[in-house]
Amino acid sequence: MSSKTNRRLSKKKISGVEPTVFWRIAEDIPTKLAWFLMSLSVIIPLIIWFLLANNAQIDSVFLPSPNDVREALLRLREKGFLFKDIGASFTRVTIGFFLSTLVAIPLGIMMGSFASIRSLFEPIIGILRYMPAPAFIPLLIIYLGIDEAPKIALIFIGTVFFNVLMIMDAVKFIPKDLIETTYTLGGSRWQILTQVIMPYIVPSILDTFRINIATSWNLVVVAELLAASEGLGKRILLAQKFLKTDEIFACLIVLGLIGFMLDLFFRLLLRLSCKWAID
Repeated sequence: MSSKTNRRLSKKKISGVEPTVFWRIAEDIPTKLAWFLMSLSVIIPLIIWFLLANNAQIDSVFLPSPNDVREALLRLREKGFLFKDIGASFTRVTIGFFLSTLVAIPLGIMMGSFASIRSLFEPIIGILRYMPAPAFIPLLIIYLGIDEAPKIALIFIGTVFFNVLMIMDAVKFIPKDLIETTYTLGGSRWQILTQVIMPYIVPSILDTFRINIATSWNLVVVAELLAASEGLGKRILLAQKFLKTDEIFACLIVLGLIGFMLDLFFRLLLRLSCKWAID
């Protein structure tokens, strides 16, 4: 145990609070304990799933076993569906989310920096963000057809408003002292935007994208359920028609793994590009 940790525990003793490893408020826990707890979060659900699936009273149509799902994954891969569907869904999410970031970053920064821009855009964005994105699907099909455009547009609509507002809030919480000091040193408005505000909110922008990209994957599955020739959502719909619940589970697991890898990617990107923001 490090001396720094000992000092913290001593302070807690003095304040009348018993020292503990597991119940630390706003403190890190040992690495081994963290890995142990993360392993439990995966192992325990798998054990429960295995026990329930092997219960004779539960039909495999309703709850396939982990082995059934593994075989379904292998079957989809051998038929060439798995990677083709992943590629189709990933492409749609990437394009739609990227387009939303092109709008959200400059608009969010402007709204957070200038009260006039915020007053102009915040009311309409506040209204639009409460409209469920899937409700736009009929209009998107009417306006854009049934090809790739409406699917990408749906992802754009479902993420852009949340990205804008979260980036705007990040700008609003920049300490005023930084801006006032820059003005005192002779900095211009443009310098404050590019050399103070933008570097300061990069960690918040990456966190915003890490959180909201999950919405993109939810929306792409919804879009593919309605009109698509390929994609994980389409594969789930086809499996549902023929009661292939093992393939449904397989696609859901693939979606979860993709999301987990994307989360790790954004965390790594934050750690590599914003070292000053990491404790």
